[in-house]
Amino acid sequence: MPLPTATLSVSSSSSSLSFFPRSSYSSSKKPQLGFCPTRLAKFTSVTEPKYPIRKLMTISAVSIEKETVISERPHTFLRETDGEDDGSVRSRFQQMIMEVQDSLCGALAALDGEGKFKEDAWTRPGGGGGISRVLQDGAVFEKAGVNVSVVYGVMPPEAYRAAKAAASDQKAGSIPFFAAGISSVLHPKNPFAPTLHFNYRYFETDAPKDAPGAPRQWWFGGGTDLTPSYIFEEDVKHFHSIQKKACDKFDPSFYPRFKKWCDDYFYIKHRGERRGLGGIFFDDLNDYDQEMLLSFATECANSVVHAYIPILEKRKDTPFNDHHKAWQQLRRGRYVEFNLVYDRGTTFGLKTGGRIESILVSLPLTARWEYDHKPEEGSEEWKLLDACINPKEWI
Repeated sequence: MPLPTATLSVSSSSSSLSFFPRSSYSSSKKPQLGFCPTRLAKFTSVTEPKYPIRKLMTISAVSIEKETVISERPHTFLRETDGEDDGSVRSRFQQMIMEVQDSLCGALAALDGEGKFKEDAWTRPGGGGGISRVLQDGAVFEKAGVNVSVVYGVMPPEAYRAAKAAASDQKAGSIPFFAAGISSVLHPKNPFAPTLHFNYRYFETDAPKDAPGAPRQWWFGGGTDLTPSYIFEEDVKHFHSIQKKACDKFDPSFYPRFKKWCDDYFYIKHRGERRGLGGIFFDDLNDYDQEMLLSFATECANSVVHAYIPILEKRKDTPFNDHHKAWQQLRRGRYVEFNLVYDRGTTFGLKTGGRIESILVSLPLTARWEYDHKPEEGSEEWKLLDACINPKEWI
């Protein structure tokens, strides 16, 4: 008997992604999402909306100018009014993320040995731009993406809510903003080599258009987290010890606070489990000295190579079989679910009309979903799932 099938309609316009819910549909001639097992008496279809939802969504998301691809990366993406190297936080944060991108890509390419990074650079007419570097189908990496971006734009209210963690901190009207960040997701081929994600960003918002003269706001956000398919405790302890070391240089309360924040943030609510084995995560951080937080974000970003490369060197050539690979693909499916449903960075990018290839570079090349899959209790797969359901203190 053939398996039940489902198709998903993804509509792209102005670099936005649309998922149409059932409640948005009444009736039409063209099914978009259907699920039809063999003995189903009646076929229920999900159909096109009577109203132009895609156009309405696009109007609310037009807040960043369309990018223009350029042949060579510029020295800076800052507007002339910001100054190219004036010592501002904007300038120094941009310099930091570009240096981290260079050093990390160099380390990853050297480790892979075969794959090479493809680079795309772009700018926007009103200022800002970015650089995406992606290595695909290498000897070690299935997909490794390292992006930097500097963005000027105007956030609609729903994008501001996506960018800010505090639900009570909501502003009316559109808000001019500046954002700069580095984001990376590294998916190795070997099931015993973990996926790594990190992101460090700096935001500033100007006064809303309907409240001129209001004070400018700023905050830092970011984190580094590990997502293995199989647990090697020595690897996880090494990874967490590097995060703690970076945190302890600035405040001994940071690691326990940001470790718990990471466990809570990367929670897949509809599965009742975490995406991986955590690390650190923080957002809306502005209750410390700005210079201290800039140094903290820099320290965390620079620690990525030390936290991850030694683990890869040990695990990249570990023998594996089809069973191990299938489990890795199932865990990759969880990765996709979290990123598309819950991740605020992805949500913010989609709501502000960001560059779609950069936003979705975090997704793996391949993933897998099996109906009602449950690992055997006591198995290595079960141990990983148990740790995702019940977070541990690794150090």
